[in-house]
Order: sequence, then structure tokens, then C-alpha cells
Amino acid sequence: MLDKIDRKLLSLLQQDCTLSLQALADAVNLTTTPCWKRLKRLEDDGILLGRVALLDPEKLGLGLTAFVLIKTQHHSSEWYCRFVTVVTEMPEVLGFWRMAGEYDYLMRVQVADMKRYDDFYKRLVNSVPGLSDVTSSFAMEQIKYTTSLPIE
Repeated sequence: MLDKIDRKLLSLLQQDCTLSLQALADAVNLTTTPCWKRLKRLEDDGILLGRVALLDPEKLGLGLTAFVLIKTQHHSSEWYCRFVTVVTEMPEVLGFWRMAGEYDYLMRVQVADMKRYDDFYKRLVNSVPGLSDVTSSFAMEQIKYTTSLPIE
């Protein structure tokens, strides 16, 4: 169970993972040792999964975001394992979900441009037989994007 201090630490780290142990401890009114122990427990419990830098895709030449919806008639464990292996090895895929509803899978894909998306699409459909419908929508404007969970 997370207490207020744990939630505050997680909130601070979501905003700036480069904060020093001392800065984190000061922000939650602890000394560094108990603060470190809390962080270690949050990591050991699988709550704190990692500390990363967020990059601007536009400035890296990766300005096209596609949302790809997929239908398939294949649901065997062998097909599923093959599909998951192929998709998770594609670096353009930033998010991948199995869905309930009209479509079976949803992917968030980040590429440089339409040519690179077409290359991605061809690799995908040629690597996994049995994709009966692959529908893509392209983001025109990013209105909100965050990696911060509403934990407070």
C-alpha cells in the first residue's frame, strides 16, 4: 500500500527523474537513507519501473504518429506468439495493446514520414500472415501527451 510520501516521491520522479536523492528526501521531509529505502522498495515492488529521458520526436525527425488498428481471424497461441514477437521487435511501435471491441489490436507508431510508415506497414503485413484489416489513422496535432499517471 502506498502512503502519501510514496505518492509524493513518485509524483516528483514523474516530473523530473534527474532529481538527486537529497532533493527528493528534502521534498518529502525525510533524510536520504529512509528516502532511498522507499525508492528501493518501490523498485523492488515493480511500481517504479525505470527512470528515463523524454525525447521530442519532431526534433529527432520522427514527426509522424500513426494509430494502427488491426483485425484478424487468427487467435491460436502460435499465431499470437508470432505476431507479438514481430511487433515488439519493431522499434517504430511505441505502444501495443490487445483490445476488446471491433478491432483486435491497437498500435501507436512513430516514424519520420509517410514513406517510412509505408515501409513499416509493408514489413508488418509481410511478416505476419492473417491480418484481415489494418486501418491507420494519422495524428494531425498532438493536443495532450503525458507519461505521468494521476497518482495523487
